[in-house]
Amino acid sequence: MSVPTPVELAGIATAQPEGTASPRLAAWRRLRRLRWGLGAGGVLALIVAASVFAPLVVPHDPLAVDIRHRLSPPAWMDGGTPEHLLGTDQVGRDLLSRVIYGGRVSLVVGVTSVLLSASIGVLLGLVAGYFRGNIDWTIMTVINVMLTFPFVLLALAVIAVLGASLFNMIIVLGVAGWPIYARVVRAETLAMAERDFVLAGRALGMSHLRLIFRQIAPNLVSVIVVIATLQVAQVIVLESFLSFLGLGVQPPTPAWGNMLGEGRLYMLNSWWIATFPGLAIFLTTLTVNLMGNALRDWLDPHLKL
Repeated sequence: MSVPTPVELAGIATAQPEGTASPRLAAWRRLRRLRWGLGAGGVLALIVAASVFAPLVVPHDPLAVDIRHRLSPPAWMDGGTPEHLLGTDQVGRDLLSRVIYGGRVSLVVGVTSVLLSASIGVLLGLVAGYFRGNIDWTIMTVINVMLTFPFVLLALAVIAVLGASLFNMIIVLGVAGWPIYARVVRAETLAMAERDFVLAGRALGMSHLRLIFRQIAPNLVSVIVVIATLQVAQVIVLESFLSFLGLGVQPPTPAWGNMLGEGRLYMLNSWWIATFPGLAIFLTTLTVNLMGNALRDWLDPHLKL
């Protein structure tokens, strides 16, 4: 029977058990499986950068009217010019510049409304799930009423009283979106309140505020982030819908929704006026949804990617 050499002993000591991988390799495999989400995040970063730095990247003033070049087709079509890459609208405004500036409105409304919804919904969900009883019943009743109330009717009522503006639209979308956070956070809080670390905190005499915001809330961050990411896409579509109906941002301020509304009258002859804002909405919501799905898979401890 031969004795192992020192080199063989060193190889045995450093060898990893079969079926295991280094943390770096495991992280790389997870990222590779989430490649669609990473790609969508890169595209979304470009959209956000173009919207933020719109004054530096747009070729023309989005409000400048040039009747001589009205309804010019995109540059690759007959009659198009490189000066207007995506063509012009019914009064000669450059369509590419307006699409880029319209992204600023959609992204601001989407992010701000989601922050407002999350703030209201998370707070009420934590209170309902922790205190239960009559407080829980009252909050859940309000949520049920909110979910049965038609969104369009709520938007019409608020905007009819307050007027159509960017701020009022953010308020409408923010108030309409908080029930989903409240219901999910309430369910998670009900389960979390029975965990050993929360019971131990009660035994040690921790206050309710400390138990809610220092013990329970930090464990719900991943759930809240995933819901907020996915809701941004929904809010962008709703903002475009309201602007299309004339209840959101008012012309001549460029917004993807009101650009769709203006272009619907020219769909047969000048399809590009409505097509490119519609593609911008589609691409933005698609990238946000793909990134949200990837983020959900990354943060979910039950999914071993």
